[in-house]
Amino acid sequence: MTYQHQFRAIGYPLRLYSGRDALENLPAELKRLKSQKAFIVCGRSVSRKIGLIERIAKILGPAYAGRYDEIEKDTTLASVQAAAAAARAANADLLIGVGAGSVIQGTRVVAVLLAEKAPVDQLITQYPEHGAAISPKLLAPKLPIINVLTAATTAQNRAGSAVKDPARPNRMEFFDPKTRPVALFWDEDALLTAPVSLARTTGTSVFWRSLMNLGAPRMAPLSEGDRLQAFRLARGALPRMSDPLDAGARVEMCAAAFLQNRDTDDGGALTEKHWPARVTYALATALFNLHGHVGQGEANSALTATVIRHFGARDPEAMALIAQAFEVIDGRPAQERAAEAVENAFVQAGMPVKLRELDIPRDSLPTVLENSLRNFNADPRREFLRERDTLLAALNAAW
Repeated sequence: MTYQHQFRAIGYPLRLYSGRDALENLPAELKRLKSQKAFIVCGRSVSRKIGLIERIAKILGPAYAGRYDEIEKDTTLASVQAAAAAARAANADLLIGVGAGSVIQGTRVVAVLLAEKAPVDQLITQYPEHGAAISPKLLAPKLPIINVLTAATTAQNRAGSAVKDPARPNRMEFFDPKTRPVALFWDEDALLTAPVSLARTTGTSVFWRSLMNLGAPRMAPLSEGDRLQAFRLARGALPRMSDPLDAGARVEMCAAAFLQNRDTDDGGALTEKHWPARVTYALATALFNLHGHVGQGEANSALTATVIRHFGARDPEAMALIAQAFEVIDGRPAQERAAEAVENAFVQAGMPVKLRELDIPRDSLPTVLENSLRNFNADPRREFLRERDTLLAALNAAW
């Protein structure tokens, strides 16, 4: 391993509670934060099909200020605006996000909408026709956020959020470091409320990211341990996601996702991402946002091996490292070895490895391509605009 010595590490105050009955620590957190009106943001299933929200409300006691339980898949603009209105009406002084990626992201946007006075279009990342994307600085103080996970997600302690508006072809992207949570909860019973299908797709996304991160030929000294342990945890937990009673696997996948974020905070963010990681992320995001029945994990698994075959030659050292993680070492080109190893891992986990398995029309692929060209995290310098033909070829090959 070659270390990069020029990096920036950032630490954020956070308390994390994990294990059985972890939620019993909620009152202590509210006392620490001087909160008297905690407002819950969640989705319908968590609120109406299981008893988790009632359990949390009982634990909160008089500090429970109400809930908004209609955050929609992919975090729709209408649902987060309605949640902000409900939290404002309740005079909330703290937000509790209960759920997985969509809800956790949505809770951050609720905090932004409660605090900022500018129109929504001025709060989101801007994409000039020519030049780099621009993320506006959102300066107003935000309500503190506590996140209670029902499935593993890297959204758990990040600052960015993507919102879907049916009237727009691309997602709306919000970013504000002040929306990072002050506390996280990995309560075993809360995590076991998620159906196997959700646990598996979110776990696959965490595993995918751990794979892509291994392709960095240079790491910041602080981030290497986080990166390697995230892969070990995710690889070990993914096959166990099909067991509806294995709380340990779900906690371990949450830990893998947390370590991936800490890797970024410890300097990994300044490591140049390789082409297969960037392209898969952009295409998969466009895919599952266009087709609501497709999960992020399935989109990643269906695209990754093919994208590696089309773009991996641009980053041979990264592809060799990924293949090496699976002990695939032979005389073939690195991208072929990496693609095979990744494809086999997803097949063994019962995940799709071709787009045709996702029940989507093939004639939607050009739309997926166009929507992928505006993704700040994957392509901040707008390089993909010059890659339309190669991107479309990869999409068709993945079919």
